[in-house]
Amino acid sequence: MSLFSAAIVRINSLSRYLFLLCWFILPNFSNAQPNILLIFSDDLNTRIGPYMDVNKHTPNLDRLASEGVMFTRAYCQYPLCGPSRASIMSGLYPASNGVLVNDDKPGSYKKINPALKDHPSMAGFFREQGYFTARVSKIFHMGVPGGIERGEPGGDDPTSWDYAFNVMGPETLSPGKLELLSPKSLHYGGNFARMILPDSLRFYQTDYIAANQAIAILESRAKKPAEGATNKKKIKPDAPFFLAVGFVRPHVPLISTESCFAHYPDEESVLPPVVVSDDVPEQALRRQNEKIWGMNELQKKKTISSYMASVRFMDQQVGRLLNTIDQLDLRKNTIVIFLSDHGYNLGEHDCWSKTSLWEGTVRVPLIISVPGTEDNYRGEFQSIVELIDLYPTLVDLCGYSKEAPDILQGQSLADVIKNGEQADKKTDAFTVTDRGESGTLVFGDYRYTRWGAEVGEENEELYNHISDPEEHKNLVNDASAKNDLETMRKRFDAAKEKSTKSLTQ
Repeated sequence: MSLFSAAIVRINSLSRYLFLLCWFILPNFSNAQPNILLIFSDDLNTRIGPYMDVNKHTPNLDRLASEGVMFTRAYCQYPLCGPSRASIMSGLYPASNGVLVNDDKPGSYKKINPALKDHPSMAGFFREQGYFTARVSKIFHMGVPGGIERGEPGGDDPTSWDYAFNVMGPETLSPGKLELLSPKSLHYGGNFARMILPDSLRFYQTDYIAANQAIAILESRAKKPAEGATNKKKIKPDAPFFLAVGFVRPHVPLISTESCFAHYPDEESVLPPVVVSDDVPEQALRRQNEKIWGMNELQKKKTISSYMASVRFMDQQVGRLLNTIDQLDLRKNTIVIFLSDHGYNLGEHDCWSKTSLWEGTVRVPLIISVPGTEDNYRGEFQSIVELIDLYPTLVDLCGYSKEAPDILQGQSLADVIKNGEQADKKTDAFTVTDRGESGTLVFGDYRYTRWGAEVGEENEELYNHISDPEEHKNLVNDASAKNDLETMRKRFDAAKEKSTKSLTQ
């Protein structure tokens, strides 16, 4: 055999080996590159069916969870819309990408941190690989209700998309009574207010319109152009799609339909017990009711029932998308992800809304459903993950690990999708607030929170999630927890350093 022939044999053998390796490692999609449907909810905590075991509250999310992996300890990197979304989409911690506040002007992290002007967002990465990428409504930051009422793009990254659709929804301008629930706050982007609309008006609500546009895009991508057509054809007609759909509920104002509200009578809302120990730092309690909202007991109950009704309306729109990809026979080749940008407090510790560092504020729902083979793991994954892990996960699942940006700070969860285990399991999750000055770390059974850059007098919290899952007893001054406190301080410092490292070195 000649050297040339021998080389060809070796190349063919290597090619067969690599093909078989990819076959066993990657999910078995019907086509080479899977589609991606990324669904965001806004200000959603884990008060949904898959996480609460509440029958028929969110049937469509229940269905999606049954078809994929539900991450029960997923954490955001900043409990505020703009910084969290920029972190998710860039695959970088907020202190690294520079987005530490909400910004309503386009550009996101590329504008704020010029060193990242060439770093593609998650969607931008797939666009570079030849995907058709589309955004519907709020993916990067967008003001709700104001930005939606004006139909603005908000803090979007325009380079991420082949097509972008901004919903102009009526929000607080919808027909009907806008009921103020928080007398001390008149800012309708952050206060508590609700509208109970007739079901006939659902068609004109922001999330219904977003679902309509997303369905139209799915129908467009599913069908081939007419044979021999000479008119202009759709963009990238043969490309897989990356479709990101942003639903704004249950972000305030809490708007939903009569049929959704009917499931949650105000008088049946249960207020959480308020337990706050004397040694909790004052900074942790800034979002307490009387300091911002001024709600009485009935108004608090109305807020909770309205939040749940808004969640239900959002779930119905998720169901419309899931039904569409089934009807168009796209499901067999489409990865579906559902997540929220951060959690939300509804009276725990008498705190409400976001930006706090309690478990309920920073823990989020995250569901990833990958079709293609019955061998894929389905069920709960109970180890710690972060939302910045999503970018490298999708890159791996779609076979682009070699092309992934080197600076991504998350960790791929592809192993979890494949077999329910993670070879190099993440052990902690780091979240910041206050423009990055304060932060919290979850590690093992503990949460450690520090208000301010350095350890100071009465600016720390330590909770044992096994004995105290509701975070009622601060262990910072407990002598029996001294060693655990020192361990968590060191791990916090290491996580903070990692999250702020230079990306240009």
